[in-house]
Amino acid sequence: MKKLIILICCLSVLIACKSEKSGKDNGEELQNHPDQALITEFETAANKDLLQRWYPLVIDKEDGGYYSEVTHDFKLGEKHDKMVVTQARHIWTNAKAAERNPKDSSYLANAEHGFEFFRDVLWDKENGGFHNLVNKKGEPIIKEGESKTAYGNSFAIYGLAAYYDASGNEEALDLAKETFNWLEKHSHDKKYKGYFQHMEMDGTPIERAAKMASTSDIGHKDQNSSIHLLEAFTELYRVWPNDLLEERLEELLVIIRETIVNEDNYMNLFFERDWTPVTFKDKSKEEIETHYYLDHVSAGHDVETAFLMLDASAALGLKNDSLTLQIAKRMVDHSLKTGWDADVGGFYDGGYYFEGEDGITTVNDKKNWWAQAEGLNTLLIMTEKFPEDEMNYRKYFDELWSYTKTYMMDEENGGWYEWGLDKSPDAKTALKGHIWKATYHNYRALTHVADRLKEMN
Repeated sequence: MKKLIILICCLSVLIACKSEKSGKDNGEELQNHPDQALITEFETAANKDLLQRWYPLVIDKEDGGYYSEVTHDFKLGEKHDKMVVTQARHIWTNAKAAERNPKDSSYLANAEHGFEFFRDVLWDKENGGFHNLVNKKGEPIIKEGESKTAYGNSFAIYGLAAYYDASGNEEALDLAKETFNWLEKHSHDKKYKGYFQHMEMDGTPIERAAKMASTSDIGHKDQNSSIHLLEAFTELYRVWPNDLLEERLEELLVIIRETIVNEDNYMNLFFERDWTPVTFKDKSKEEIETHYYLDHVSAGHDVETAFLMLDASAALGLKNDSLTLQIAKRMVDHSLKTGWDADVGGFYDGGYYFEGEDGITTVNDKKNWWAQAEGLNTLLIMTEKFPEDEMNYRKYFDELWSYTKTYMMDEENGGWYEWGLDKSPDAKTALKGHIWKATYHNYRALTHVADRLKEMN
């Protein structure tokens, strides 16, 4: 049965790769497409307004890897500490861009440039695993609780697997495998399953201690590292259908779907080791506000995770996985009902269900770039899966694209603001790039939407 699933998986990947690697830019096939103009908008937004603004600008030819800070008008900033997460996302984006633009060799070269920095600088040759943060020259920056993270290493796997897929570089695949095995040895929880997020330099998990501040996430398990491990293992499994990797991918899918997602159809954010949610719902509003980072409803993460679960299920070859599809749908529906701005569109940053109050309260009405990007991708998936549903996902998708073009995309300078201008007008002159913001969320969304629209009629 396992061999059959792997065969199905491999066939589906070959079909997908053939479609994606062609670039899907054949104008003739779009001439009679009902969404021809819209597809062109997304392709332009992905290439001219995003990729061509960022690359080769952020290629650090002096010290390797990619520059971190980019100003609002696309000039290099001043601070260039390099975090494994964002460095990996640049590798992933360029690897995918290389597949979509086979006639342009620069994207594969950009990805190779990032891979060399990973191999030669970010990988800890003494202890294994990837350093979380280094300075511009590649010297490790060690902060309390941030020596190594499962989150950072997950993105390393994600970028390396994509680069291998685009280049065939076996050294990159070997490093991705080594990272997976390092996480298996140090981060995987054999008793309660899932992964420890924070680790010492040698990979020893950092346990929660009484002396730690109540606002600290150190020692907790969390949804964010879990969903991105799921994402990374999905990418790796498509190029390396290993039995243990399959087991861990399925394990994460079940944990996220049936434990992290709660009975109210949104995700709790942080957990004790045994997956007991960290919550402050019985505390005062002041204390809840103090602990906002640890405990709130994040519509952006929920719509993103709906996609990541469906993608993992597809990679595993689970053909009739109605459970994952229905839970993904419920998460999207909840996000639209509780985290959507009915006036101008867009997903709010976060809300909270205060005890004794009816419904949810929007705690932070700002709108970040990544949630809107992930929303576009997932809403179109829901449109395709449930075309006649009363939620009318296509209406929300169209409204979100209109919102994104109006408030999130910089028509003059290119790229995306970090926050929607309707709620955060100062974002217009704020940084376009830093160690937490690059091109992966929006490039993935724009290209996935363009490709999905081409397949829909």
